[in-house]
Amino acid sequence: METAVPCYYHLDVEVTPDRVGQVRRILAAHLRYWDLENLVEPVCSGAEMLLRGIDEHASDKNTSIELWWNHQHLITAVGGNDRALRPDQDLRGCLRHLAATSDGWGCCAIGTGAKVIWFSQRARAGERVPLVPTPPEPITQEGLRLPRTLLPAARLAAPAAAGVPEGAR
Repeated sequence: METAVPCYYHLDVEVTPDRVGQVRRILAAHLRYWDLENLVEPVCSGAEMLLRGIDEHASDKNTSIELWWNHQHLITAVGGNDRALRPDQDLRGCLRHLAATSDGWGCCAIGTGAKVIWFSQRARAGERVPLVPTPPEPITQEGLRLPRTLLPAARLAAPAAAGVPEGAR
């Protein structure tokens, strides 16, 4: 049985208006490489909205973007380093868009005080390749052969008992 190997991608970028388009193309290329063509538009538009919001509202433009693909869900996380950025106020429109277009989303603060906004996309059941059982292959080796003559159990035990001294029995 072949097991699925999770895929991971990490990108650090300083957000500027012209870099947002570059990041979108980079993310799209990775999704196509992972055979996730159907997730390019929702993932890239969500990441693009978050990056534009960070560019508009954050004072620290250094941002990390991560993609995790476990062959069932794709999780995209965008983390900014600006402690003053308030996603519930500054990025309210982005969060509404993520809630409408993703299967799940969330926001959390990390130990440094920075915020991470993540959203997930599920691979749709109709777009997966169905598993096909493989038929068993014929055995090409010869099996073990049975002995030609079967001796009765009493006959086998008698000669062995005759040769054993009385005290050893």
